[in-house]
Order: sequence, then structure tokens, then C-alpha cells
Amino acid sequence: MSPAATPELRLVLAVSLDGRLAPADGGAAQLGGAGDRQVLEEALAWADAALVGAETLRRHGSTCLIHRPALVEARRRQGRSPQPIAIAVSRSGRLPAALPFFRQPLQRWLLQASALPPAAPAAGFERHLPLESWGQALEALGGLGQRRLVVLGGAQLAASLAAEDLLDELQLTVCPRLLGGAHGWLPADTRVAPEARAGWRLVEHRALPGDELLLRWRRPGDQGATS
Repeated sequence: MSPAATPELRLVLAVSLDGRLAPADGGAAQLGGAGDRQVLEEALAWADAALVGAETLRRHGSTCLIHRPALVEARRRQGRSPQPIAIAVSRSGRLPAALPFFRQPLQRWLLQASALPPAAPAAGFERHLPLESWGQALEALGGLGQRRLVVLGGAQLAASLAAEDLLDELQLTVCPRLLGGAHGWLPADTRVAPEARAGWRLVEHRALPGDELLLRWRRPGDQGATS
């Protein structure tokens, strides 16, 4: 789990009944209806920043925003930005400039693996941070005031965090569809840290419109975050 000095991480995903993120032949599944959108925006309103994998951005074109005026206004009253910072996680640091992501009304940071940041931020990003290890990266983000992070996917990003027992909370919206195939929310070859394999506590379950179900689990010893 995240040490006290590093951010709290909440993985937020919509999954099928069989735990898939995408159809068997790939592509975006478009899972989640109005109910999932509601709890997703609640999680974004809680967060200081959102981690999103580069491949997820390439596939979907953009990241998730808070649209509900009440949530945006609550953040403003707290002296926070209307939207959490979007932190793209990428090996290459290269994302197509034409992506709608670069026109969204939010601040963009880049967390790049296997490379030191250049003298100036990469095009389209206000800040460029190295990802030498997750421990180093999370400590740096915590030092920059990012204490609450939502993780929006994809599966490889979730797997890399689960492998080091860095996820404090799982927020899954289970959607009434069966997709089959290999595109689970954790890849089949994921090596989950031994400490993360058991002991999760169910802290919330909520029926959502459209026969969806919100489930939230936290790691042992955590007091439970509020949305």
C-alpha cells in the first residue's frame, strides 16, 4: 500500500460481468451508463489528479471530465481547479498532437518511463516527470501536492501498480454485459504483489441505474476515503 508520504491511489473502472474492459476482438467496449458516469465524476471530484495510460488516450482520444456543475463548484469552493490534473503515463512520451485530449480544459502532465525530462516540458504538457520507479514517481507527485490520485486505466497501468501493492482502493462498476475474450481489467500474466492478493474490505456497494453495481474495496487498515 502507499506509504503515508505518497498519494492515495484509487483505481476506477467499469467492467463487464466477466471482468472485461474490452470486447474479445479489441477496441473500446463503451461500458458504463449514467450511473457509472455519476460515480466516476464523484471519484474525479475527490482526486487531485488522474493517471491514464498513453494507449488508453490513443484509443479513446480524451480523458474523463467532471461535468456536473455541483461537483465543479464544490472544487472551486475548496480552492481547487475545476478538473483534476490529467497525468499521462507513457514510455515514449509521444502522443498524437491531434488528440482531443490536448484541447480539453484541464492541466496536463507527462509521466515518462525510461527517460529523463527534457529542459522544457514536452509539447502539450505543463510538466514532465520521469518514471524511474513507481516509488520515486509517487513520492515526487506527493511532493508536488498530488495526494489523491484516481487511476483510469488501462490494464497495463493497473497491473504495474498491483504488482507493487500500490493500489489503496478499487472502485469497480459492474455492467450487465458479457464480453468474453482476453481483455480483463488485469492482464492474464499479471503478477500481483503477495500482500495485495487478499484482505480487501468492501466499504461500499450501491445499485446504480441501468442494472449496474458499484463496488468499492479498500486495503486492510485503511480508514476509507470519502467521495
